[in-house]
Amino acid sequence: MKIKYIILNVLLLASISACSLSDFEENYRDPSKLSQTTVGKQFSGMIFTNREYVLPSYWNYFVVHRITSNRFNQTVGWVNAENQYVPGGAAIGDRWNNYYSFLAQYREIEKVYNNLSDVEKQDNRIYMIAAATYFYDHTQQVVDLHGDIPWSKAGMLSTNGGDYSKSYASYDKATDIYTKMLNDLKAFADELNSITVKNAVLVEFRTQDLINRGDLQLWKVYVNSLRLRMLTRVSSSSAFQARADQEIGAILSNPSSYPIASSNATNITWKIHALGTLISQTSFQSGLEDWNGNIAGKVIVDHMKNNQDPRLPFVFEPGLEAKGEYIGLDPLLSASVQTQLVGSNTLTIYNRSTISRNQFFPGVIFTAAEVHLLAAEYYLKKNQLSTAKTHYEEAIKQSIGFYQFLRSISNNGIVAAPANPTAQDISNYLAKGAISWDAATTPTERMRLIANQKWLHFNVIQPNENWAELRRIGLVQLTFWNDDSNQQRQPPLRWIYPGSEQTYNKENYSVVQGSDNLTTRLFWDPS
Repeated sequence: MKIKYIILNVLLLASISACSLSDFEENYRDPSKLSQTTVGKQFSGMIFTNREYVLPSYWNYFVVHRITSNRFNQTVGWVNAENQYVPGGAAIGDRWNNYYSFLAQYREIEKVYNNLSDVEKQDNRIYMIAAATYFYDHTQQVVDLHGDIPWSKAGMLSTNGGDYSKSYASYDKATDIYTKMLNDLKAFADELNSITVKNAVLVEFRTQDLINRGDLQLWKVYVNSLRLRMLTRVSSSSAFQARADQEIGAILSNPSSYPIASSNATNITWKIHALGTLISQTSFQSGLEDWNGNIAGKVIVDHMKNNQDPRLPFVFEPGLEAKGEYIGLDPLLSASVQTQLVGSNTLTIYNRSTISRNQFFPGVIFTAAEVHLLAAEYYLKKNQLSTAKTHYEEAIKQSIGFYQFLRSISNNGIVAAPANPTAQDISNYLAKGAISWDAATTPTERMRLIANQKWLHFNVIQPNENWAELRRIGLVQLTFWNDDSNQQRQPPLRWIYPGSEQTYNKENYSVVQGSDNLTTRLFWDPS
């Protein structure tokens, strides 16, 4: 019985050192033997359950992003067709089901932890902070797709003794979920500054932690960077505006207590240390490239080409028949012309050696470029223009460095490695009229610069964050073909709920049914 948030897959992971998928499976425990597990193993199991939505995977890119966010962000080009702005049922259903399997794993951690003695709870506290942080990160992503979701009462099948009748969860308000997560993350940020972790626990934590390998400083960075992202996301909402202003200021003014990802050395990523360990070696290749899913959109290519963006040859490669010219697919052309262009091999595609065929490509969670752009937005709103400019330009430098790093770790040479940009190249780029902070004369123009750089940096690498920020800020100038054959003529403002909710969770779904459409704005969307 495939029921979203009450699915229980107890995944346990004993080691992260060069294991195959079968090695992981051998460490799973039967649900009837939960007494044999530990908080640490449950923690690894929870992260592993969600791996395909962090590490670049076939299913996430081909089934989900190819027909949704990558198109809604116009980071890719595609042949226009009827119904293209309605997210497909497979994309919605799989994303939903995976999240609730993941949520059920988090509930198992809570269950095991709550059965510990007070001393054992204190020893294992670091696991609960890390687990909640990672869980909240992905909860935010699902909330930002749908709005209200079943949450505080969801994933309780095991806790409820296997009673299905008690395990159908009501929907929590998106604002309530954000409030709870922000409250907890603030408390975690302070607690991590004084936490003491026993050496024996820390040794185990380094083994079970697939993300930061037990580095407590990086967990501080993760917590505070996530706070910064979430607070910025809700900063235009009247219910959160004052809180966001106060807490963002506190984070940015006190880096010793609230460190954030300020350089690429402190990026939060899930690194691939051995090929074929956690995900198929060709999963990203198939996910992005199949069915021409890696064709570049015209606007993003033109922006980078016209402004001599140093990232251009790292992010994109010219079509085989393009004679070295970068040509993106125009979204306003007729489908017949677009089809001809796709078949001509002249269109630019995402750089295969940097991205889709880079078998060491990490799961990207937070980068310094994003964090500096969040800071630039805050200081712009405070009218501290000099500080805002510093963060804006540092974001670009960190983004350039990030894409250089991705190419440097690649084991694929199908595309020759570009020459690294010089300091003068970067300075020239920052001085371009369409990029220059000083050339912008109004708050809106400066905010558009920030929005454009987020869009360029995220591209297809962080599609969820890209789509959320495009909706929230609304300043990246994109024009879409109008689908007059469908009621949804333009990209949606949210995802609808999967059909399974109406079937299996009908009573609770009826409460949100009235707003379950593609045109309902999320509470943080001011546009």
